Amino acid sequence: MGGWTAARKGLLIAFLVAFTAAISPSASAASPKKAKGSDYPPLMLQLPVDTGRRVPSSVVFPIYGDVYPHGLYYVAMSIGDPPKPYFLDIDTGSDLTWLQCDAPCVKCSKGPHPWYRPTRNKLVPCRDPLCAALHAGTIHDENCDQCDYQIQYEDRGSSLGVLISDAFNLRLINTTIVRPVLAFGCGYDQQFAIQNAPTPTDGLLGLGTGKVSVLSQLSDQGVTKNVMGHCLGGKGGGYLFFGDDFVPTSRMTWAPMSRSRNYYSPGPASLYWGTRSLGVNQMEVVFDTGSTFTYFGFQPYQAFLSAVKSDLSKKSLKEEFGDPSLPVCWKGPKAFKSVKDVKKHFKTLALNFVNGNRALLEVPPENYLIITKHGNACLGILNGTEVGLNKDLNIIGDISLQDRMVVYDNERQRIGWVQIGCDRLPKPGASSL
Repeated sequence: MGGWTAARKGLLIAFLVAFTAAISPSASAASPKKAKGSDYPPLMLQLPVDTGRRVPSSVVFPIYGDVYPHGLYYVAMSIGDPPKPYFLDIDTGSDLTWLQCDAPCVKCSKGPHPWYRPTRNKLVPCRDPLCAALHAGTIHDENCDQCDYQIQYEDRGSSLGVLISDAFNLRLINTTIVRPVLAFGCGYDQQFAIQNAPTPTDGLLGLGTGKVSVLSQLSDQGVTKNVMGHCLGGKGGGYLFFGDDFVPTSRMTWAPMSRSRNYYSPGPASLYWGTRSLGVNQMEVVFDTGSTFTYFGFQPYQAFLSAVKSDLSKKSLKEEFGDPSLPVCWKGPKAFKSVKDVKKHFKTLALNFVNGNRALLEVPPENYLIITKHGNACLGILNGTEVGLNKDLNIIGDISLQDRMVVYDNERQRIGWVQIGCDRLPKPGASSL
């Protein structure tokens, strides 16, 4: 959640904190009800608006934003009855989707749209299976009237609120319009890494592996398969899809999902600089679109940085210490205009995932360098220990996922990727790209 400013360097990997609060009566004129009998049917048992038997389809969303200078990628979704548009920050590193919510808002930044206004009949009771899933591993009272939450993110931001349910307006690729009722967070107290800054989004789209994620809920209701993919354009834009209709049947590199973490991880990887092994221990890796940049633990970061500086010691580039954009930067004889001006001085970084069959993720200079407004080339791979990450956690962020389709196949428990331009969506059912 570090995001939502032009300088976002944040990490949206989240963990839940046990919390009890109450939505203000001013959110609705209706009086609160006791969670008993059939007053609150569990969301996972509710039928969506169209009650016919479904054949899962797919839905695709255009992506907006970029790594630099905006620092995030987001989609537009229509939520509510009648549906209203909201911009949501894409985050594969956390489960809960939430909107800045006028309940009333204790601490919310002004976003591009009016705050979502809840009503009491939208509250999710504590006994709902999705509330139990959200609070898995914490002390949870099933007899309370509403499902409160507080989520803290690795960049020290947080969202506090209550779980509610409302309709999501989706146009499937089979031309059907569906309005499944999904649970999400009504966040009425947000703490941002950078305070008092305007936000380009209205909330966050949690796409993690948990039962409360939008993808899991759509799959449980039979709207889409439990598969999603994204393509983040290196020059901005791209697309996000739910369902398996756009997954290519050839050219994809696949690695099994690691079961050691609750995040999207292809497991441990060896690190190479060009063709040379950097000699680090096999590093656990997480794919996280909620992080603008890539973060390595202390050992792989030092090995990587040492290799880069060793190569550049014989080049015309000089380290630049006055650029506030990122910690490690270089300048040339004249200002750089794009990565093309400087990429010849840098090698491709590669991660070889040991659990996959030759599962290699290549990270060329375009996927780890930023050309700043000052004309310098700066590293978009940062030291995770300096921002408080676990020393064994390595996060592959937006910068290193650009210009490739990444697929999270929860049906087959695998993660795949392929180099591709993100300006055009492949045709559904295509056998190759």
